[in-house]
Amino acid sequence: MTTRQAIDDAPDIREGMGLFERYLTVWVALAIVVGIALGQWAPAVPEALARFEYAQVSIPVAILIWAMIFPMMVQIDFAAIAGVGRQPRGLVVTTTVNWLIKPFSMFVIAGFFLLVVFEPWIPEALAREYLAGTILLGAAPCTAMVFVWSYLTRGDAGYTLVQVSVNDLIMLVAFAPIVVFLLGISDIAVPWDTVALSVLLYIVIPLSAGYATRRYLIARRGKDWFDNVFMRRIAPVTPTGLILTLVLLFAFQGDVILANPLHIALIAVPLVVQTVVIFAIAYFWAWRWRIPHQIAAPGAMIGASNFFELAVAVAIALFGLQSGAALATVVGVLVEVPLMLALVRYANRTRGYFCPLAGPVACTSPSATTK
Repeated sequence: MTTRQAIDDAPDIREGMGLFERYLTVWVALAIVVGIALGQWAPAVPEALARFEYAQVSIPVAILIWAMIFPMMVQIDFAAIAGVGRQPRGLVVTTTVNWLIKPFSMFVIAGFFLLVVFEPWIPEALAREYLAGTILLGAAPCTAMVFVWSYLTRGDAGYTLVQVSVNDLIMLVAFAPIVVFLLGISDIAVPWDTVALSVLLYIVIPLSAGYATRRYLIARRGKDWFDNVFMRRIAPVTPTGLILTLVLLFAFQGDVILANPLHIALIAVPLVVQTVVIFAIAYFWAWRWRIPHQIAAPGAMIGASNFFELAVAVAIALFGLQSGAALATVVGVLVEVPLMLALVRYANRTRGYFCPLAGPVACTSPSATTK
């Protein structure tokens, strides 16, 4: 069977997808509207939920993110993780793009637009605050949401976990120095407890629960039942968690968004450009290196998306809730989900240009899969 035939014979990406997955972009738009309306017309609700917080991490949001990524974690076959060493190029692409390119490209792109192109519409002092927020986004590659993007692109669950885990470890030591350097601040208080708690909530707990659930169900009901019955039953959990997370996030930040409509549009421009540029660099690099699609797609998504929970928390801690930096990080949330969904669709459409599998299946040339 040729590589092209293998791709064509694979189940359609929409097969088994429910109403949420098929129209996820529509639900995201509705969630944004509902979230802002909830914050305006029933402010007691987000105010009450905001009290459930530790180390500037919202516990309700953390629970919803946990629900989003659990279906991804429960699929992980730990025996397959041992094979990551056979595909080291995926980790090279991810770490290089995330830490040697992304923070600095964000600084250049955002600085060009906010300080030069949009100078007539944004006062310089406020533009620099916005730039600070974009830098915080650029220095924090995605930790939780990438599992959703990996799930939607049929990513390798074990390899995605390794990619994210490596980025988490690097973030613990590189986030503060990069932010200090790019912001020109000599003394910055990075909330390490926020980083540590986020890793615990978004990686350790769902991973442990997924591992235990997988072992128990396969032992009791068998692998076939697990794959074809259980996984189909929990499929709606990921998109539902995503929608409810967005409702809460925009309920918390609705006032700030409504007060700055023009500036939100202007801030969104460099964020969109940065996201597309970083995705293109990682995705094209992976294609040239003949990295399998189930590794290449999640790897490109990690760099293109941001750890916005951390960026928002640090912006508030450093500059205040009503600061331009905090607003820029919120715009990052606003822009990211619809844009990442578009990149997910692009990645799925271009699957046939990549090697379909890791290991013994390989492409003889970058264009071999198109023949």
